[in-house]
Amino acid sequence: MPVDVEPYRIYVPESELTDLRVRLARTRWPEAATASGWTHGIPLHEVRSLCGYWAESYDWRAAEARLNAVPQYLVTVDSLTIHVLHARSSYPGAMPLVLTHGWPGSVLELVDLVEPLTDPLSHGGTAEDAFDVVIPSLPGYGFSGKPIRPGWGIERIAAAWAEIMAAFGYTRYGAAGSDWGTSVSSLLGALDGEHVAGVHLVPPLAGPDPAAAEDLTDAERQALAHLRRRGVSSSAYSEAHRTAPQTVGYALLDSPAGLCAWMGEKLISWTDPAGPSAGLTRDQILDQVTLYWLTGTAASSARLYAESIDRVSGWISGEDATQVRVPVGASIFPAELPRPSRRWVTRRYPDLRYWKEHDRGGHFPALEVPELLIADLRAFFRPLRAGAAIT
Repeated sequence: MPVDVEPYRIYVPESELTDLRVRLARTRWPEAATASGWTHGIPLHEVRSLCGYWAESYDWRAAEARLNAVPQYLVTVDSLTIHVLHARSSYPGAMPLVLTHGWPGSVLELVDLVEPLTDPLSHGGTAEDAFDVVIPSLPGYGFSGKPIRPGWGIERIAAAWAEIMAAFGYTRYGAAGSDWGTSVSSLLGALDGEHVAGVHLVPPLAGPDPAAAEDLTDAERQALAHLRRRGVSSSAYSEAHRTAPQTVGYALLDSPAGLCAWMGEKLISWTDPAGPSAGLTRDQILDQVTLYWLTGTAASSARLYAESIDRVSGWISGEDATQVRVPVGASIFPAELPRPSRRWVTRRYPDLRYWKEHDRGGHFPALEVPELLIADLRAFFRPLRAGAAIT
């Protein structure tokens, strides 16, 4: 099936921004939680503060301009329209790299990586570090189309990414991602290994060998304990997305304050509180929330959990260790979960070429510690570049 590529530029009508502010002003707030801190979820004062800033000071047009500074396209593949940022480097021999976001992220999580990756000489690198950057919005996310039938899981997304890269003329390229992006990039490497030079993952999804359940190091036991605590204390969002994305969608598409609470809880709690910026700024948080609000994608984005979270859970637990044989790089950040050990990762990714454990950063390294992520991408892909870009 032919792939149709059309130039695209974002413009949200002012009436939609006015409607957002009106809705925020009419929010019906609950009382404060009876439990202290974050025990019952994101506290009332956190959400009221975010929504007050959202209504009075947040500038969507600034976010829109950052996106529009990068060439964008609507690419129709497998009968669905995918929104894609595609920036070609001016340096000869730049390596094509497809970056994939997750939930509650978006292309706005990754757009500020474009300049350092395409123009490394202006950002502490060398000309040999240059990338052509491709950043698609996942189906049902952002300005991509919303699937109307089941079947758009991570396997189908990986296949669509392979078609998109071919449509842009790339016959050898790298892939990288976090959250859903780790799964899509891994499957892309498995599916299109003839063209994928390597995949960089934040982090790789891999778990212990069930046949050796007692053979664990202290660090591995601690990592599993942290993962279990996360599952008990803050996995409700995932179960709601997996089992009832339509039900939760009614509330999240109707109430901007509700969407802000639902997403803001993770955008705040999944960052590194000990990091140099002590989490994300209000603008970074609201960039993500506003994009989901304006595109009406709270329900459609959640459906990816119903499609694919069971398979991802098998990789994290170690029950499924189906191998990905392309070269792999791994970045491990201390406030991220899961945090697999190197030997768990090599069981699933036997050609592990790069492993870096950082002392700061969380689930959103492109926003929290972009300089570390950029350095890792450059270091991992540097030896894999030969003959990368043929356009």
